[in-house]
This record gives sequence, structure tokens and C-alpha cells, in this order.
Amino acid sequence: MMNKAGTDIQIAICGSAGDGTIASGDIMKRAAALMGFNVIAFDVYPPEIRGFGKCISRIRISSQQAYSLKQESDILVSLNDMHAIPHVGEVRDFGAVIYDDHLVSRVAEGGHISAHINPAQIPYGFSIRQISEQATNSARSRNIVILGYVAGLFNLPGEHFRKVIKSKFATKAQAVVDDNTKAFDAGLRAGRAVFKLDDVEVREPAEDANGAEVVMMTGNGAVVRGFMEAGIQSYFGYPITPATSIMERLAVEMPPVGGKFLQTEDEISAIAAAIGAGYTGSRAATATSGPGLALMAEMLGLGVMAEVPVVVVVSQRGGPSTGLPTKTEQSDLNLAVFGGSGDAQRIVLAPTNVEGCYRCAAMAFDIAETYQVPVILLIDLYLSNRYETVVPSSENAFAPKPRVPLKLVKGKPYERFALTENHISPRALPGEEGLMHTITGLEHNELGRPNDAIHMTMTIKRHEKLKNAINYEGLNVSKRFGDTGRVNVGILGWGSTFGEILEAMYEAQAEGISCSAMKVVMLSPLPVDALRAFFNDCDQILVPELNYEGQFANLVSGALGRPVTRLNRAIGTPMVVDEILAEVRRLYIQGPDTQDGARATGAGS
Repeated sequence: MMNKAGTDIQIAICGSAGDGTIASGDIMKRAAALMGFNVIAFDVYPPEIRGFGKCISRIRISSQQAYSLKQESDILVSLNDMHAIPHVGEVRDFGAVIYDDHLVSRVAEGGHISAHINPAQIPYGFSIRQISEQATNSARSRNIVILGYVAGLFNLPGEHFRKVIKSKFATKAQAVVDDNTKAFDAGLRAGRAVFKLDDVEVREPAEDANGAEVVMMTGNGAVVRGFMEAGIQSYFGYPITPATSIMERLAVEMPPVGGKFLQTEDEISAIAAAIGAGYTGSRAATATSGPGLALMAEMLGLGVMAEVPVVVVVSQRGGPSTGLPTKTEQSDLNLAVFGGSGDAQRIVLAPTNVEGCYRCAAMAFDIAETYQVPVILLIDLYLSNRYETVVPSSENAFAPKPRVPLKLVKGKPYERFALTENHISPRALPGEEGLMHTITGLEHNELGRPNDAIHMTMTIKRHEKLKNAINYEGLNVSKRFGDTGRVNVGILGWGSTFGEILEAMYEAQAEGISCSAMKVVMLSPLPVDALRAFFNDCDQILVPELNYEGQFANLVSGALGRPVTRLNRAIGTPMVVDEILAEVRRLYIQGPDTQDGARATGAGS
């Protein structure tokens, strides 16, 4: 599990809403990051109100680079046996199950978690509630006691936990900080008093080559940081799970630096206001989920037609309609790429990890301004809420470039939509002297005046100008990993599933299968040449994604006219590494591509 050669441990804390499950997971991952570990964490919570439903906080702590959560956990902590019992089977052999063995009331036969522990698993029962009450005169600190117990079992230094506890409760009364610290220390003493598991190699906080400190953030937090570093000036939003925390954090961070923030009455007004602000030259954005994006489709068409830069973050959840608000899915790709009336191509970026969220968000404004078009940043609930360690860029790396005012050609009217060699027109902002122009949602000529006779010419202009976006400096629109040259199996992925794809690829390589993986970050326009080269190198292509229809597989197959094997899952949870690996093995045994190799596997199961 853990040794001096390296650490790779996954902890699952399971309880009911109101038990402090998510809070304890947050402290654990932040303390681990302070110790210098690479951390990936993801919380599962119910859509119900407080007091109902299951919460699970999973944290993977590794001394090496990790790309996804593991299918099996090394430790399961139960704060509520009814919710934790179904997850005992997810603990690996010789993994630990930590639970309260001092009950305050009788339970029905089979109602206690100790009755469900596998003989190959290690039970660690102790008096969680009793220790909490003795330390703080309350059972409410049970979630902090178990943190101390885990730290004691693994001989982790307590100062990192105490530092995070102090920070987390800094806005509370000092008594709250003191009680939680007491609860942690009591659990720490209990953990150190029992049989020890292997010690952990504790390192100094990781640094990059330039000495920058590694920080921990969620995908949504990374988007906010990227926006702030890029100089966002206007944000208009309407709350919707799982994008709401972007709006909440920007509401706090933007006003002190002069940013304009407004919570609108709905998603339509949010995108309309953002486009209006983008038209004036303001760096403007909004964020939503699938249902909100559906409402924004018409106004996004206006952004395309009027060639106005704006950034829209879309965090996908299960659909259709209200669907599964607190579950993850990758089923809004079609809506993001194609949604809207007419030929309304826009740029769509789909980062694959938290650092990608940060960098794509930071670059999105400049991309939108360069190509004068809406940019959609397509993530999902898994990525929005997933914690990872990130190395931020150097100071001012994404700061706005100084604007060069346009020069009016004497005797010639300003043509806002002038036809140019690169199809990008000189963009004037409202109020610039002598550069008055017309903006309309109707088809228009170079002056911006309604004219349907020029529709074909302007349609070509709006599409052709985006082709160079795949060459945008600093953005990896696609990237290949693993074996080079000809391989048995290539795995093609996008978005949050790519971490699981990488893990499966490395395991396949360890088994002697020649394997490569490619991520595609830019979904529109699609990097067709890079995809074609990857296809040409692979005997078989596997496309795993979290939707029923195989939307990315359809997009790629339609662009290349090439078959792929699909692995489609629409179950509300992240992709499973072992399922991807099983398909890789099957394709390896099957050999070079055949007609059968293009079939879908497990669609919707």
C-alpha cells in the first residue's frame, strides 16, 4: 500500500449529508497537498436537502503522477454504516475499513458494517463518537476525529492537518477552531496507539522548475483563477449545478479589482448581457450547464453572426432536461458544437484535467478576441468538482495584450466585416472616433448592413477564419501519449475521461500491448490532420466516453469517415479504468480493424 519507494493510497469517506463527510475529505486532501503529494479527489453528494442522502469523498494521494481515481480504495471510513456498507466491496484485499465499534443503540442484524467486512480486509473499529464527545462535548466532530485516526495509523505529521483546520474554520469563532483541533488530536492519539500500517514517505511541497508552489484546486476553481489572470472584466450568470461555484467565487473576487458582476434573472439574459459586454470590448463570460446552454443557443448564434467575442463555460451533468443534477456525463457535446440555427460554428475547448481548465480558461478570452467568435469551455461535473494539484503559470502570463487602435482610411467608410485574406476583419469598439458601424443578427454586407445576397460569401468567411484556431500558440489542441509509431490499439478521448484512459493505456503497456492514447482538446474546429495521422498508426481505435450515443465517436467518424470501437457509459459516475482495459485487451486479441471492430460495446449499460 505505502512504502518508502512510493505512495499511492486512496481513501473513501462515506456518510450522510450533515455528517461532515465532504468537509473531512477537503481537509484530508489539502493536508496531503501540503505534504507534497499529488492529489486527485472527487466528491459525490445527493441532490436532496441537508439530512438526506449519501455523501462520499474519495481522495487519491500519490508520490507519483496520477491521472484518475482508482477503482478500488485502500481505506473506507464509515460515518454512516447504512451508506458505507454497499461500498465495502470497493475496498481492495488487505485494505482497511474504519468504523465506530461503540454503538449508542442496538442495530438490526446485518445493520453494522463489521458484519460485511471481507476476511481479506483489515477492520479498524474504535469509539469515534465517544472520543469526539470526550474531546469537544459533542458528537459533531466525528468527521475530524477520523482524520486524526487515519493520520495516526499512517504516521502522518499532524501540523499539516492543524494548519488546514485553522484555515478552513478561520471565519468561525476561535472556539470552533479549538474544538476541531482537539478532535483531530484525540483521533491522532487513538490512531497512533494501535497497530501501525506502513509509514508514508513525506516530502516537501512540490515545485516546478521555476520554483513556483503547487496549489490544489477544483476544475471550477481553476476556471476562476484562469479568468482572473486573463483580466475578466464582466461576468453575467444564473446559478445552475454544477457551474454555480464559478459564479459564487467570481462574485467575491471580481469587485475588488474593478470587475463587473451581475446575477441575472435567467440564462438567456446572462448570455445576452455577456455578448453585449463583449461587443463593447469588455472581456465577458458566463457559465452554465446543459439546460442553460439549450436556452442560450439563439444568442450564441447572434455572437457568431455579429462576430462578437464571449466565453461560455458549460459544466455538463446527466440529461436530458433537469436530468441528473449531481451526476456527471459527457452528453452535451452535440449541443456545444452544433447547437443553434443555421451554420453557426464556434470554438469549443474541452480540457482533460484541472490544470487544463485553468489554462484553457485563461486563454479563452484571447482566442475569442483573436477569432471574433464565442468560445465554449466544455467540462463536466466530474472535472468541475475534482481536486488536483496544479502548477500555475508565471505572473501575468495570460494578461490582456494592449489594444492597438484602428486607423481610419481617409475617404473610405469603416467596414466592420471586411473580407480579408485571413477572413478576420478589423474590429473597432463602440465610441472609437470615425469608426461607427452597424451590428445586426441579420445577414449583412461588409458594412454590417442587412444584405441576404452575400450570405454564401459571409458564411465562408465565418467558417474559414476559425481554421487557424488549431494553431493557436500555447494551446495543445490534441496530444498523443504512450507508444510511438504503429500500435495495436489507440485510445481516443476527450474531457474528464482522459485520466482513466491514460491509466488504462499504461496498464496495457505493462501487459505487453502496444498502445497509444490521444486527447483532443479542441472539438471545434476539429484537428482533422492530427486525428488522421493517429488513426493511420493504430490497428484499432477505441473511444470511451460518458454518454449513450457516442457523440465524440460520431463527430470523429463523421469527419474522417473511419470506423471506431465505442465504449459508451451513461451511469452518472466516472469511467472505470478496468472497463477500458478490458476493451483494449479484446481489441488486441481481435487484431487489425475489421467490420466487427467498429461496433459499439456496452452502449448505455
